[in-house]
Amino acid sequence: MLYYKQNQNLYGSRKASVPKPEMYMIFTGERKNIPDIISLREDFFGGEKIALDVEVKVLYQENEKDIIGQYIIFCKVYSEQRKIHGDTELAVTETIRICKDRNVLREYLISKEQEVVGIMMTLFDDEQILRAYAKDIERETAERMIRLGELPLEKIAACVPSISLDELKEIEAEVMQLS
Repeated sequence: MLYYKQNQNLYGSRKASVPKPEMYMIFTGERKNIPDIISLREDFFGGEKIALDVEVKVLYQENEKDIIGQYIIFCKVYSEQRKIHGDTELAVTETIRICKDRNVLREYLISKEQEVVGIMMTLFDDEQILRAYAKDIERETAERMIRLGELPLEKIAACVPSISLDELKEIEAEVMQLS
């Protein structure tokens, strides 16, 4: 988010004084080869000169003493609980309980627990809707490929890996019935 209020003439003869911009990314996954700084020019364009380069400082440290570190801990606990309980309300409530017990975001979670549960459950709903939509698109793609009749089911399965060969056989039977 960028917000800068000033009372200077940006287009006058003297340069306006502006604060130095800084960009951050909070990384909550498992740290493997994540650099401390990501450069648009270096990491995506091989160091080639581009019109605009952006460097982003990656924040990934778990630190129970600062809010960002606590947020990272919360996300990691949540990932662990999703592995155990799946995309369920229990995963969310267990995450909140564990974090409160560890004094991670404790005051916030005590005062806003129902809001956090509601937000996290909405995220599940959105993710599930997106997955279902993607599956529908992949099924439609598989149906079109079957109708064309140019590829065997094994090759279609390689192109649409989320649909098993058995499912493709069922889709093929449906397509053939409608033809």
